[in-house]
Amino acid sequence: MRPHAMASNPAACDVTPAVLAIGRPDFPNILIDTLRRQAGVGHCMVFALTRAGSASCLLDVGNIPTGSDLGAAYAGQFHESDPNRDALFEGEGSGPIMLPSFTPRMYGARYRKIFFNDSDIVDKCATAIWTGGTCFYVNFYRITSQGRFADTERARLQTIAPAIGASVARHFQQAATATADQNLATLFATRAPLSALTPREQDVCRRILLGFSSEAISQELGISLHSTLTYRKRAYERLGICSQNELFAIVLGLLAGARGLN
Repeated sequence: MRPHAMASNPAACDVTPAVLAIGRPDFPNILIDTLRRQAGVGHCMVFALTRAGSASCLLDVGNIPTGSDLGAAYAGQFHESDPNRDALFEGEGSGPIMLPSFTPRMYGARYRKIFFNDSDIVDKCATAIWTGGTCFYVNFYRITSQGRFADTERARLQTIAPAIGASVARHFQQAATATADQNLATLFATRAPLSALTPREQDVCRRILLGFSSEAISQELGISLHSTLTYRKRAYERLGICSQNELFAIVLGLLAGARGLN
């Protein structure tokens, strides 16, 4: 089957399972199962890169036993010598990025030894997407027993890459928001003056701190916009403040105090 014919077949490019798994604990397993079925991917790793120079490994799943070690090594120092780095950062704000095809000569000797020779990786494709100041860099690998990606598999990866990249970014953004909300919930439940607010006032204030608009808060909590604005007004009055900035200042002050006690 020709690559363009395969790409035009909706069933051949169905990433629905991965999209539906966004935000769920089994997202990594659903993602790799989808990638295996659609393009014969053996292993998938996701890195988060920032303009400030930080890097972290968000996901490591598949058939490479040393994947976690490779992820730590890449995030620790090797991201700085990745030949795809310029393409990643030049692509900020341009939508989904499909990186150049893998060739061993792209990489330095030490990089090539650790990330390909020693780990049994024989081929790689990659995509990336920038969102919220973070580059989500998604890598697809094959090991020796699988051989290199076929042309049809590369074509399919190119077709599904935008949806896969967006799903990965959305999943990890949701995870970060959920963690932040859990931390805020603990703060509101245990620390004065936030703990003096009613449960609904706390619900509204937590979402303000997470960046929700008044309309989004209303939708999430299932209340009217008028009720949202009323709870916000009452919370601000109870806290003796007049603005969102002052609410942030209270929270930052409590967090700074907690760090000072450690």
